[in-house]
Amino acid sequence: MAKKKVIVIGGGIVGLSTAYYLLQEGHEVSVIDKGQITSGASHVNAGYLTPSHIVPMAAPGMITKGIRWMFNASSPFYIKPRFDLDLIRWGLKFMKSCTPEHVQRSMKSILEINLLSKQLYLEMQKTQFLDFHLETKGLLMAYKTAHAEREEAEVVRWAKELGITVNHYSKEEVSELQPEAPMDIAGAYWYESDAHSTPELFMKNLKAHLTTQGVEFVLEREVTSFQKKGNHLIAVQTDRGQFPADEFVVATGAWSEQLLKTLGVRLSVQAGKGYRLNLNQSTGINLPAILLEAKVAVTPMEGFTRFGGTMEISGINQKINAKRVAAIAKVANDYYPEVRIPQASIDEVQSGLRPLSPDGLPFIGRHSAVANLVLATGHSMMGWSLGPATGKLVTELISNQFSSLDLSPFAPERN
Repeated sequence: MAKKKVIVIGGGIVGLSTAYYLLQEGHEVSVIDKGQITSGASHVNAGYLTPSHIVPMAAPGMITKGIRWMFNASSPFYIKPRFDLDLIRWGLKFMKSCTPEHVQRSMKSILEINLLSKQLYLEMQKTQFLDFHLETKGLLMAYKTAHAEREEAEVVRWAKELGITVNHYSKEEVSELQPEAPMDIAGAYWYESDAHSTPELFMKNLKAHLTTQGVEFVLEREVTSFQKKGNHLIAVQTDRGQFPADEFVVATGAWSEQLLKTLGVRLSVQAGKGYRLNLNQSTGINLPAILLEAKVAVTPMEGFTRFGGTMEISGINQKINAKRVAAIAKVANDYYPEVRIPQASIDEVQSGLRPLSPDGLPFIGRHSAVANLVLATGHSMMGWSLGPATGKLVTELISNQFSSLDLSPFAPERN
């Protein structure tokens, strides 16, 4: 196999995972990022590996919920009303995808790529040169109301049909599993398949490993355009210099749509902002959980507990919506009566922008407009979970190897 010079644009979990697998195949790799790779969605997420998340965001009922929640600034899902043609195009495609047929068609593909990624994470954990936190404790879906229980029961039925082990626990059974952090819930479903990690630790150690192995990091450089010859890219132009390569990977998350426009490639990706609150004091929480009514994720990480949530579609910005942060803090106490989020944690809140595709599936593959460009973006709420699998699949494309998975559900030019 011919070794290639590859430029990966974007230093999030997808970009670094791509660099990791390209390096294993002997390619020469450079990662270009507009920041220092110390913040963003890959650092502030819930750290979940989620084979349980088989239902795409574009699902029946989301339109009704979205309209209802749009008028509540502290709701789990919020679209800031604004006139934006890209948002309108994305919204129309999203509505078109919110069908039972789309859900049934997508579940197996979502599960397969999640299982592949979990396997790759576990393989990484076994290596001597990557030290990071990863626990396979599954995931609780905790509920207070009969309505939330019924909604999740339907997902549970689908999950079991696909071979996922799910247990149904009463409030008392959850308390036995987690005695030091009593929950005010009616019950919970427990997905055995899932795992959780500490994102910042993983990102820091993976970047350090790649650096020692010869990956070039070109940081605080923004890609502004591309140099093209025919239908091939020759180089990327940044705000400080040009970089040539044989192959190019766009792993720029929420920024992908704007960057690809410079190539005449249309890809619909909206930024979905989420927030995280870290609680550094002991909480007694040892099981990761999603608090279903509020759509808040809770993760016991290495040395702290993280509460994260909301899906805010308000464009590319880092503005903190205080109402939404306060809502997460209140939910923590509602479900864990003995847990209080201190003001210090609220003051140190951070946000990240998830790249939302209109149908909830990532874009992984080549685009017909450019022969030597691979897209790896649009992972919605599964970016952390799917990072390694995406990196592996991208590397197989560039190395002209057989693909570990059928890539057609993730094709960038799918309808």
